[in-house]
Amino acid sequence: MARIPHPRDESRVSHAPERRHEPLRLLEHITRFRDQTQAYLNGDLSEEAFRPLRLLHGLYRLRETTMLRVAVPQGRLSSEPLRRLARIAREYALGEVHLTTRQTIQFTGPAIGAVPQILAELAEVGLSSFLTSGNGIRGIVVDPLAGLAADELEDPRPWHAILDQWRLTHPLMGQLPRKFKIGIHGARTDRVTLAAQDLGLELVRDARGELGFRVLVGGGLGRGPRLAQELTPFVHWPHLLTWIEAILRVYARDGRQPDPYKSRLKNLVQRLGLVEFRAQVESEWAHLRDGPATLTKAQVERAARPFVEAPTDDTVFAATTVPAPAPNEPPEYLLWRHQNVQPHKRAGHAIVTLSTKRLGTAPGNLSPEQLERIADWAATESRDAVRLTPNQNLVLTQVREDRLFALWEDVRAFGLDGPNRGLLTDLVACPGARECDLAHGDSLGLAAAIQARFADADDVRDIGPLDLRISGCVNACAHHNLAAIGIRGLRKQGESRYQILIGGRSGREARLAEPLGPSFAADEVPEAVAGLIALYRRHRQTGETFDAAVQRLGAEPFRTIVTRAADAAPQETPHD
Repeated sequence: MARIPHPRDESRVSHAPERRHEPLRLLEHITRFRDQTQAYLNGDLSEEAFRPLRLLHGLYRLRETTMLRVAVPQGRLSSEPLRRLARIAREYALGEVHLTTRQTIQFTGPAIGAVPQILAELAEVGLSSFLTSGNGIRGIVVDPLAGLAADELEDPRPWHAILDQWRLTHPLMGQLPRKFKIGIHGARTDRVTLAAQDLGLELVRDARGELGFRVLVGGGLGRGPRLAQELTPFVHWPHLLTWIEAILRVYARDGRQPDPYKSRLKNLVQRLGLVEFRAQVESEWAHLRDGPATLTKAQVERAARPFVEAPTDDTVFAATTVPAPAPNEPPEYLLWRHQNVQPHKRAGHAIVTLSTKRLGTAPGNLSPEQLERIADWAATESRDAVRLTPNQNLVLTQVREDRLFALWEDVRAFGLDGPNRGLLTDLVACPGARECDLAHGDSLGLAAAIQARFADADDVRDIGPLDLRISGCVNACAHHNLAAIGIRGLRKQGESRYQILIGGRSGREARLAEPLGPSFAADEVPEAVAGLIALYRRHRQTGETFDAAVQRLGAEPFRTIVTRAADAAPQETPHD
């Protein structure tokens, strides 16, 4: 049976063998699913019986269509998988892919009968949809700048590889009370927001210099959002899997409730309290300590081989700044370079953000033509790699600084040059009611309206850094409750409405946003957002961001603005 390798790292890697899903037997899963799908289409398998089988392979039924979710290991794609994704989008789906906030890719509209063939074609390039849905560890998000950023203390990619291999073969996968999400990073900047995960892992060193993990548990952004709490400040690296195993055992034993919405790990931690939950985990761990799942140095070294950079004469590991541009370069290029180009820890190179946020296109959506051109850039400009970010953008990971201008010209031609990384128009939105059965609001339509309201790029830059996120429902797929301005869809008297939240923050100092009260019709939301921004601009101090101003002023002045806007809005009689 063919074994499907993970894509290799983009850096100058050693010639170590690529890591493989050795125990998974991925192709056998696909063959079995092909038979199950045919039985369903023939009427020999009921919808009820087929549902858990399709969800196991990431296949959802949506409003009058389907959606297939594909995992992207470590959020990293090389040119060959990018071209394969483009072909699948063109031949099997509705002509686009959607980038999610968890480093996965979604196809909308594939015929159910075609999905096994799609899975086989994805497997040929190291991609899979296996366990991207259902009640298990759905995926592990990793710092999109892992191995690249100047503020990194320890590269999390080998540990992500170990965890990903482990989760795919774990006997509890698919059998947990509810879905379980993990994030991992090893930098000073938390680019995956560990506090929003069921399980957050931060690489740290103790006072003796030993490597280990700070462990957070109980985060989640859906119904009843909560931030994760520190379970322990340090778990020595050999015990990583046994500690997680202990957490999963407690969760599997005590987490299930009659109401599935109350069966997340965050609900169990709240019911037991952190102290009791910790005691139960430690009790379980006492039986697992130094057992078969204890990691060895050889295992870690093997996992790290694909990420070891071969020594070269020009390798210089030092935090750098992007060199000053040469005179007479176009102002549009200078703006893009200032906003979308970041320093790389390797001298002479830069990290480039490709923005999917452009007026007239849905945030996170890419056409086959764009995917194919991104594959070209990955191959020629970025050591054959591009990475997905939690903000529905992509980054080219190692661009030579003397190639930035030529790259910008090409990026501009394909509409991925928006100089808005971290600004208001770099907004995040889920597919919403256009596709999702659970959504109450049209997230993508509202995103387009807000982008149109703030189409003046100079105005957006004057506003400064501002994180705006739109979710179509309480499930928070766009992480609206971590946004400086969050918007969520709801149903009120049979009508789609939108509630505005304020004061959230992602990252190391994560904070949940606070609802401001009234709800709005879709066409009222852009002006309500404009009112919040106008208040900020009137009261901001020199250099003060929107987030900082909200913390200084408090939510009440902003609540007043929103309440006045709601009172001034025309009141319509609900439909019968």
